[in-house]
Amino acid sequence: MTVPRHKSVERFFRTGSKAGISAAHVPRLARQLAALNVASDPSDMIVPGWGLDPLKGKLVNHWGVSVSGNWRLTFTFNEGDVELVDYLDYH
Repeated sequence: MTVPRHKSVERFFRTGSKAGISAAHVPRLARQLAALNVASDPSDMIVPGWGLDPLKGKLVNHWGVSVSGNWRLTFTFNEGDVELVDYLDYH
């Protein structure tokens, strides 16, 4: 996984630090980041309940999966590599 945009997500992924991450989101976000780490295409993130969607507006060309409620894990792919990973309240 490269070019994270959300420093707390990067720290969580690399060290397990939960600072800046909602405690309720930790288990699901950990599974999603693990899947994203080995993904090479958005279709690799098609998991029941995650709701993979192409994003619109200023996030066109980004993909997102649902963490909880309005919170999404968003990302792009560039030649099989994940980039621009973000964790945000999408709406």
